[in-house]
Amino acid sequence: MLQFSGMWHIMAAVSNCSIFQSMKNLMKTSVAILTVTPEDNLHFKIGYPLPDGCKKMELVFEKTGQLGHYTNSQMGKKDLRVMETDYAHYAIVYTFKDSDGKSSTTLQLYSRVQEVNPEVMKRFKELYPPMGLTDNMLVVLPKSDECVKALSG
Repeated sequence: MLQFSGMWHIMAAVSNCSIFQSMKNLMKTSVAILTVTPEDNLHFKIGYPLPDGCKKMELVFEKTGQLGHYTNSQMGKKDLRVMETDYAHYAIVYTFKDSDGKSSTTLQLYSRVQEVNPEVMKRFKELYPPMGLTDNMLVVLPKSDECVKALSG
């Protein structure tokens, strides 16, 4: 998973999370800087552009026995799977969260640059309907470099 390290732009997301749904019209491209720890866990440093600046967050997802499958139990149980990636251009990341008996499913499209290949977007849109996610839950995020500066500076 070392090839997965580095900066990724979160270009699109689809989720049935009520907080996501209430904020999706305010969202812009987020940035995630990923590093693989010596234990082969995934360390995420994420920046979310908000009206009052870039909100930064750090999470560590611990590896499971399966390649590309990680878990985190901060603020509820999270299950993260790298569903598809070519490492150089895009990744499709699935997250299932269970917190206080409320569960949500999220699929995100990561890109190394702030452009999305139409074929990759088509593939992303094919993956979420079987998960019970619908087009009205989707947001293709407007570009923002606010958090790129905040995380790399």
